[in-house]
Amino acid sequence: MSVLVINSGSSSIKYKLINPSSGEEVASGLVERIGEETGHIKHEYGEKGREIDGPVPDHTVGMETVLSLFEEIGPSLTDGSIKAIGHRVVQGGKYFDGPALVDDSVEARIEQLCPLGPLHNPAHLIGIRVARRLLPNVPHVVVFDTAFFQSLPDEAATYAIDREIAEKHEIRRYGAHGTSHQYVSGRVSEILGRDDLRQIVLHIGNGASVSAVVNGSAVETSMGLTPLEGLVMGTRTGDIDPAVVFHLARTAGMDIDELDTLFNRGSGLKGLTGQNDMRAVRTLAAEGDENAIEALAVYAHRIVKYIGAYAAIMGGLDAITFTAGAGENDADLRADVIGRLAGFGVKINADLNAARSKEPRILSTPDSTVAVLVVPTNEELAIARQAMSLVE
Repeated sequence: MSVLVINSGSSSIKYKLINPSSGEEVASGLVERIGEETGHIKHEYGEKGREIDGPVPDHTVGMETVLSLFEEIGPSLTDGSIKAIGHRVVQGGKYFDGPALVDDSVEARIEQLCPLGPLHNPAHLIGIRVARRLLPNVPHVVVFDTAFFQSLPDEAATYAIDREIAEKHEIRRYGAHGTSHQYVSGRVSEILGRDDLRQIVLHIGNGASVSAVVNGSAVETSMGLTPLEGLVMGTRTGDIDPAVVFHLARTAGMDIDELDTLFNRGSGLKGLTGQNDMRAVRTLAAEGDENAIEALAVYAHRIVKYIGAYAAIMGGLDAITFTAGAGENDADLRADVIGRLAGFGVKINADLNAARSKEPRILSTPDSTVAVLVVPTNEELAIARQAMSLVE
């Protein structure tokens, strides 16, 4: 009773075969550098595995190779043991508030939404079409990053621009990382034994976002029309005065594509330090690099700014949870952020914070006014469970 979860990117395919009931990861793999001179494919099944280096000209070849590896290394995908294939899709627009069974009309809607997710949706669509062709007898389900944030109240989702233009071009706050925020906030409720929580979830990876969740429903999130808005990220600006676009167009002669590249790929930590990986930035800071030291302060400041705003919006705060790459692994970041909240009585145990663990855990002290946790995200498991629930 397994579900194959596929995340098809612009130049990669990540996949995991998961038992949604137990959470067991049965097999996993990665196809990367699709379209480059030399690609790389890795497939793992228990103690068995195989790696292949060579050209992977397109996603079709990549998926065909993955299926052949399942048959060669195991487990078979054609013996009826997989009950669904779950596809991650970033942008579902205003049309999807939950998982959807893929048919031609759903495919067409995902394609229609490509302008709202130009870096993600086209690649997801290729993966869906290839997988449907190669595995036509298994239900295919799409799970959208934006679905969890369909519950945002209008006052949070609405941008203050001309209504007719906004409606015509479907401009509103959609958010992203919703599958992670939904999974993590649900785990926090289980850990704390409460459903009536006012939570802030900090998904801090190369892409970073924050959400406010009340009683299990999202009421605010930092990413907006696209994943560019909000926190400082690895290569993205996060919040910035939109007039910077006009200024650079007029004074630097930059066109739309150049500005898009600057804001999405050449900003954030990379723009401030030359490095987009938080670990590399910390190394520079430890060596006394002033740009890196300042970048880390800017990074933490933005997070704390959102925590304060979201606590006010929710009328209080019960839990702050760190998740994703840096959120789960960077103890210094957690200490910096929570240290800036000391005036509000938020406290963590330094030893618990410093300890390395892959398990969900509470870091806050007994007298802290807010529970502080680390909960590893598991978007693949969340996708598998949503896909299985739909096909059942």
